[in-house]
Amino acid sequence: MNVRMWQMEFKLGAAFSFLMLLLAICPAVRAQQRPEQLAQQSAESWLALVDSGKYAESWQEAAPVFKAAVTKEQWQGVLRGSRDPLGKMLSRKLKSATYTTTLPGAPDGEYVVIQYESGFEHKQSAVETVTPMLDKDGKWKVSGYYIK
Repeated sequence: MNVRMWQMEFKLGAAFSFLMLLLAICPAVRAQQRPEQLAQQSAESWLALVDSGKYAESWQEAAPVFKAAVTKEQWQGVLRGSRDPLGKMLSRKLKSATYTTTLPGAPDGEYVVIQYESGFEHKQSAVETVTPMLDKDGKWKVSGYYIK
């Protein structure tokens, strides 16, 4: 085996080893995401449904405790009465995200209370509070939503 072939095999082996290391690390990096980050991702996906007027789908994607507290029809009515008059969503900026295991009037669990500074077509300044909770299936799902 000449030197050039050996160098090429060495480089290929090193590249393969590096690739395997990356593949091994990626799940570990995802697992190390903080609850606030995971809950925020879930909240923003859920808010996209609400922003686009998909109120029934937002109810369907909510946490079981949310669905037990309000029917799909009630939820759609609440949003038509509270969100529709605000008009189109113009801006949303994360204000805070706080992890907690207890909330007043809610069962103990894992929650993240997220507040956004938001602007709408007919209300320039509002605060949206979205509260995802960690569900039994290991996914963060919205258990509460309020606009002030």
